[in-house]
Amino acid sequence: MKIGLIGLPGSGKTTVFNALTGATADTGVFSGGKSEPNLAVVEVRDDRVTRLSEMFKPKKTIYATIELMDFAGLVQDGTKKELFAGKSMGLIKNVNALGVVLRNFQDDIHETISPQKDLELIESEILLNDLILAETRLERIEAGFKRGQATPALKAEDAILRRICDQLNQGRSIRELDIAEEDQRLIRGFQFLTQKPLLVILNSDETRFGKSGDLVAEIQTRYNTVEFSGRFEMDLAALDPEEARDFMQDMGIETSARDRLTNLAYQTMNYISFFTVGQDEVRAWTLHKGMTAVDAAGTIHTDLARGFIRAECFTYNDLIELGSEKAVKEKGRFRLEGKEYIVKDSDILNIRSGV
Repeated sequence: MKIGLIGLPGSGKTTVFNALTGATADTGVFSGGKSEPNLAVVEVRDDRVTRLSEMFKPKKTIYATIELMDFAGLVQDGTKKELFAGKSMGLIKNVNALGVVLRNFQDDIHETISPQKDLELIESEILLNDLILAETRLERIEAGFKRGQATPALKAEDAILRRICDQLNQGRSIRELDIAEEDQRLIRGFQFLTQKPLLVILNSDETRFGKSGDLVAEIQTRYNTVEFSGRFEMDLAALDPEEARDFMQDMGIETSARDRLTNLAYQTMNYISFFTVGQDEVRAWTLHKGMTAVDAAGTIHTDLARGFIRAECFTYNDLIELGSEKAVKEKGRFRLEGKEYIVKDSDILNIRSGV
């Protein structure tokens, strides 16, 4: 899973990035002219994986991961031609979700605090970016039509892009548009930003943290939202766990910033976790809710999906309750599932394949 952190300059994106990753990236680096994003990969802490590892004692234990990218602040002076320049544009298009960081603290630069207005500005910027992209492609398609290149594929692409432009011109994101699967395939390569899932991180100072319930509730009517005290939680990331826990209790923070973002990201992306276990490896895998056993096989390796025969399946809860894989089988809770089986969160799978 890849999440791109975006926001206006001074919103504290890099502070949040450091809090989430334990990194020490310069929080003023983008004001110095650096355009490349900060990158980090963090483990998804999952007690289920830890427990499975204790049971199976594998050679390797692999947790799911989230790749975080902290992009430069979106320029507001109207002089830019693109939201993200060069390498950054290619990277932002490949993220799975956007994490919008909103400033909810006073500083020496901004006269007011207005997270809602900042969110509206960011929405309009990424919407305009998508509109320019769609209109540019439509111009090229139209030029092709004039040269006699009116193929069925180009006509279909023209039709869906015109629907997208109508949607964007109404100030509405592409993710709100009902698009058939065949049309999804036509536009997949564009990686439109307003088609990506979006979550909001409200970055509050210590005086406002925990006191912005109405603001969080308002934003949550549109997007999944979490509140961080970015500066405080960045300092926490540098402490040993026991000391950090004491400070978290003082602030009324029950779980780390990383764990809170992970939970929100899984909810926003509609992800579940399934596991593979054995003496060689215990591993967590992510899958979209509603996907099948053959999709899970393809997540592990494309060859497993190509030669899929069946999935041997039991649940994490049954394993913990009964104490061993042998007991699961003896109690009749071990199942054989076919290609169309819908994988559930906490399923433990062993894929049988002819390849």
